[in-house]
Amino acid sequence: MFIDTAKLFVKSGDGGNGAISFRREKYIPLGGPDGGDGGRGGDVILVVEPQLTTLLDFKYTRKFIAEKGANGAGQKCYGKDGEDLYVKVPMGTVVRDFETNKIMADLSHPGDKYVVCKGGKGGKGNTKFATPTRQAPSFAEPGMPGEERTITLELKLLADVGLLGFPNVGKSTLLSVVSKARPKIANYHFTTIRPNLGVVSVPGIQPFVMADIPGIIEGAAEGVGLGIAFLRHIERTRLLIHVVDISGIEGRDPFEDFLKINEELKKYNVKLWDRPQIIAANKSDMLFDEEVFEDFKKKVSELGFTKVFKISAATNQGLEELMKEAAEMLSHIPVQELEISEEERFVPEDKKFTYTIQELNEDGLKVFFIEGTFVDRLLLAVNVNDPDSLKYFHKVLRNKGILDELKEMGIEDGDTVRLNDFEFEFML
Repeated sequence: MFIDTAKLFVKSGDGGNGAISFRREKYIPLGGPDGGDGGRGGDVILVVEPQLTTLLDFKYTRKFIAEKGANGAGQKCYGKDGEDLYVKVPMGTVVRDFETNKIMADLSHPGDKYVVCKGGKGGKGNTKFATPTRQAPSFAEPGMPGEERTITLELKLLADVGLLGFPNVGKSTLLSVVSKARPKIANYHFTTIRPNLGVVSVPGIQPFVMADIPGIIEGAAEGVGLGIAFLRHIERTRLLIHVVDISGIEGRDPFEDFLKINEELKKYNVKLWDRPQIIAANKSDMLFDEEVFEDFKKKVSELGFTKVFKISAATNQGLEELMKEAAEMLSHIPVQELEISEEERFVPEDKKFTYTIQELNEDGLKVFFIEGTFVDRLLLAVNVNDPDSLKYFHKVLRNKGILDELKEMGIEDGDTVRLNDFEFEFML
């Protein structure tokens, strides 16, 4: 079964909590703080596995969660870091953020890796908060939560040449003759319902990979037929071989079919429309009027398509010349990476803290809400009933620039600052 899209939930490991501990041994009753730091949470990493050819594995497993970091302990023992989780994907996988549909990474080379979720940082133990004036801190940092998101994987096959054309024009037969690929072949439309890859190796030319793309019909760019599901696989090809049924045995006009397919390419992606094309006029063994081919060749030449070959995949007529021309053209077409525009590229948002203001009663006082993962972590580290811990809390607000930002937003004496369930009155 060929699966070329998948939706996954991924979550990196939470960081371990820092420990609150004091050294207590015989003859050393006041040994001071000795709480160790928590371990880092594991990352979720996508890595290319060249042996994979589909996203079938993700049909059954759609949730990936990395290991948490261990908590710190007394005697300055540090927690163990969580194991990174490696998720294997096929070469040619495009990773998108599900919410925004923007591209996070293009994994198109062997060994490519992408950290899709970074593990949470481990919290500091109370040992790290000891100072000459605060010799017995009774607080420590909790671990940072790991990142989590839903992503979509989109497989775009890596092939040098893509076979293009309406259903039942002979693309699968052509691929089976020039390579060792064995696609399903039958005399009905949409015989091919999954892309097929084959390596073309003809004496005297450099081997190349060719993809048989399921038939595209008029309206494919808008979702008609099966074509829209497979147009993405043409994006990475450097050269297109446009196969038409020159015999017209189904009552179709090969030139009209040629125009319609190119119009679908243009609608889907203008760069595909501009890609070099060789035209293969197939089923010529069933052509009884040579004027049909000559007329077709004249019409497409007037549009700028000069590479036109009369072939028969069933009888091998003209195939060697066609493959040699494709190899020659490929030798002059550079391999290009998938272009990602700034509008399409995913940029992670910094959601450490956000501010909102709510007007209060007739006294004119305001409440300033501060929210985010940074706030959650800070509050977990603070004991509001401990003076030293409270001093640390205000010091962090000042060092992080939060107090300065509140002043810029117009906070005044007597206004309230609320962080989750904890609030205090602001004083300049």
